[in-house]
Amino acid sequence: MPSSTALLFGSLIAITMLLPTLATVHTVGDSSGWAIGADYSSWTGDKTFAVGDTLVFNYGAGHTVDEVKESDYKSCSAGNSISTDSSGATTIALKTAGTHYFICSVPGHCSGGMKLAVTVKAGKDTTPSTGKAPPSSDGTATTTTAARSNSASTTGVFSVVAMLIVSWISFFGLRMA
Repeated sequence: MPSSTALLFGSLIAITMLLPTLATVHTVGDSSGWAIGADYSSWTGDKTFAVGDTLVFNYGAGHTVDEVKESDYKSCSAGNSISTDSSGATTIALKTAGTHYFICSVPGHCSGGMKLAVTVKAGKDTTPSTGKAPPSSDGTATTTTAARSNSASTTGVFSVVAMLIVSWISFFGLRMA
């Protein structure tokens, strides 16, 4: 019985070490949140996004988060929104690859800079980041499909190696027990 407990414990440790590498939660605008006057070009500049990641929009009353099509993003029109929320804390799961467009539908807010375009990769990539994304021609925030940084890749490799070491120790610990 003690040997199966050790194996179970070792497996749980290995799984726990692997979980942080699976997805990233991005708080839009960091401490500035989703607000007029935030610099979303700078915010997205050093980030990459992949399917499975999550965007969290934090904002006060009087704002919305609308996911829209590219044409509505460019014209700041929310008439055909894919989704809309005004709860003050909107969480968007990035489920599909491609560019996702978000605006605040309150008149004047989108044209005042409350718009975000995020390009989502199909999955986690291990190639080095290409650096900052240039701002789009209209000055709004965009991000390219720059790859995840090597540090994220290294963390994943260490997690797998650690999982193998813990499994090996558990296996041989069981044989000795």
